[in-house]
Amino acid sequence: MLVHAAVHITALLLVLAPVSAQQAPTRPAPQAPAESLSDRSLDQVLKAVDDVAWRLQLGDIAEVDKVSYTSLPPRREPNPTAQGAGNPLIIRAYTFIPKKLDRSRKQPLIVLVHGGVHSNFSSGSAHIVREIIEQGYSVIAPDYRGSTGYGAGFYRQIDYGGRENEDVFLGRAWMLETYEFLDPKRVGIVGWSHGGLIALMNIFEHPEAYAAAYAGVPVSDLVARMGYKSDGYRAEFSAPYHIGKPAEADVKEYLRRSPITHVKKLATPLLIHTNTNDEDVNVLEVERLIAALKAEGKKFEYKIYQDAPGGHSFNRLDTRLAKESRREIYRFLARYLSPEK
Repeated sequence: MLVHAAVHITALLLVLAPVSAQQAPTRPAPQAPAESLSDRSLDQVLKAVDDVAWRLQLGDIAEVDKVSYTSLPPRREPNPTAQGAGNPLIIRAYTFIPKKLDRSRKQPLIVLVHGGVHSNFSSGSAHIVREIIEQGYSVIAPDYRGSTGYGAGFYRQIDYGGRENEDVFLGRAWMLETYEFLDPKRVGIVGWSHGGLIALMNIFEHPEAYAAAYAGVPVSDLVARMGYKSDGYRAEFSAPYHIGKPAEADVKEYLRRSPITHVKKLATPLLIHTNTNDEDVNVLEVERLIAALKAEGKKFEYKIYQDAPGGHSFNRLDTRLAKESRREIYRFLARYLSPEK
């Protein structure tokens, strides 16, 4: 629990002050290094420090906690007969409950999904979480399989577009089972980039579970994406512990993990944002998703920003445009989730 973590990490903060100063979260959250598994030990230290930062930044308005729950077993088992093989994977998640929330009434929930091929839910997103909490939403933010900060073993569990989707969905289920005041009919899911992909896959696979969804600059088509990304990026996916082969060797597998393949399943109110100068998720990738949804006759909302400053991160910054864009997101969600404020 974060309450106990704050006590045990105080000394660590003093020792690591020079390191944490260099690694201080910026807005949006920086991507954790993914070049070498030898970096995973440092990731764990920085994660422990960042856990304290969450409470320091949001403890004034929310009950902040870190919880654990079980999800699907690993997709790959190096030794299927080993002791413990096939056991459910343990997922950690952050929870935020507004301190002034009226728990005598049913209240809405936001499932907030972090991005990055290998990254984690960082306090660099605290300004967005604060905005959400201030509206009266409770929040769960899972560090799904493959997230950094939990060692090399968990890092290697990455399953992009696969079982990670269930890790997030089961976080929703944990919140509803744990807090009776949360309304299962007023759950929204929000994500940017890779988190946007997971948000889309969640509403496609579990349409009854969500009342609304927002996908910001979402990864949408892994086959197209592999075509314009670098060899290093493609290697993240073809790694032996991940998909194990490049897209050219198994197009169907990469399509299975892509939202664009599942657009006919859309039955949830959806808002999509993209940006023409996005340096990460090329606007053409998201435009293909939009076109596919239209071809299926689906009703949804979208906005293509024209060269918005900030590129991939344009509406997660502190600029006037970013704040107005987020207000547009919140207005959309409020139509379906009816928060207190």
